[in-house]
Amino acid sequence: MCQISVVVEREGQQKTVAEGVTGLEQTSGGVVLRTFFEEPLIVSGVSIKSIDFLEGTVYLSSTGVNE
Repeated sequence: MCQISVVVEREGQQKTVAEGVTGLEQTSGGVVLRTFFEEPLIVSGVSIKSIDFLEGTVYLSSTGVNE
Protein backbone atom coordinates (compact mmCIF):
# COMPACT_ATOMS: atom_id res chain seq x y z
CA MET A 1 0.00 0.00 0.00
CA CYS A 2 1.28 3.44 -0.89
CA GLN A 3 0.77 6.30 1.53
CA ILE A 4 2.05 9.79 0.84
CA SER A 5 3.46 12.70 2.84
CA VAL A 6 2.31 16.20 1.88
CA VAL A 7 4.58 19.24 2.19
CA VAL A 8 3.45 22.86 1.76
CA GLU A 9 5.91 25.47 0.50
CA ARG A 10 5.08 29.04 1.55
CA GLU A 11 7.43 32.00 1.54
CA GLY A 12 10.46 29.79 1.01
CA GLN A 13 9.62 27.53 3.96
CA GLN A 14 8.58 23.86 3.78
CA LYS A 15 6.20 22.33 6.29
CA THR A 16 4.88 18.77 6.40
CA VAL A 17 1.11 19.09 6.83
CA ALA A 18 0.07 15.43 6.56
CA GLU A 19 1.49 11.92 6.51
CA GLY A 20 -0.17 8.67 5.56
CA VAL A 21 -2.32 10.39 2.95
CA THR A 22 -4.35 7.93 0.90
CA GLY A 23 -6.26 10.39 -1.30
CA LEU A 24 -5.77 13.89 -2.67
CA GLU A 25 -8.17 16.13 -4.59
CA GLN A 26 -7.40 19.52 -6.13
CA THR A 27 -10.39 21.86 -5.71
CA SER A 28 -10.96 25.51 -6.57
CA GLY A 29 -10.23 26.47 -2.96
CA GLY A 30 -7.16 24.32 -2.40
CA VAL A 31 -6.36 20.66 -1.84
CA VAL A 32 -8.37 18.07 0.12
CA LEU A 33 -6.24 15.39 1.83
CA ARG A 34 -7.71 12.09 3.02
CA THR A 35 -6.28 9.46 5.35
CA PHE A 36 -7.69 6.19 6.69
CA PHE A 37 -8.72 7.22 10.19
CA GLU A 38 -9.02 11.01 10.23
CA GLU A 39 -11.42 13.56 8.83
CA PRO A 40 -10.37 15.10 5.49
CA LEU A 41 -7.97 18.03 5.79
CA ILE A 42 -8.51 21.01 3.49
CA VAL A 43 -5.37 23.00 2.73
CA SER A 44 -6.62 26.26 1.23
CA GLY A 45 -4.72 28.65 -0.97
CA VAL A 46 -2.41 25.99 -2.44
CA SER A 47 -2.02 23.97 -5.59
CA ILE A 48 0.00 20.90 -6.49
CA LYS A 49 3.56 21.89 -7.38
CA SER A 50 5.14 18.46 -7.85
CA ILE A 51 4.98 14.81 -6.86
CA ASP A 52 8.04 12.72 -6.05
CA PHE A 53 6.92 9.11 -6.41
CA LEU A 54 10.24 7.69 -5.18
CA GLU A 55 10.10 9.71 -1.95
CA GLY A 56 6.34 9.33 -1.63
CA THR A 57 5.92 13.09 -1.23
CA VAL A 58 3.52 15.62 -2.74
CA TYR A 59 4.67 19.24 -2.74
CA LEU A 60 2.04 21.97 -2.60
CA SER A 61 2.78 25.62 -3.20
CA SER A 62 1.00 28.78 -2.20
CA THR A 63 -1.32 30.33 -4.77
CA GLY A 64 -1.44 33.63 -2.87
CA VAL A 65 -5.12 33.09 -1.99
CA ASN A 66 -6.50 32.51 1.53
CA GLU A 67 -3.13 32.36 3.24
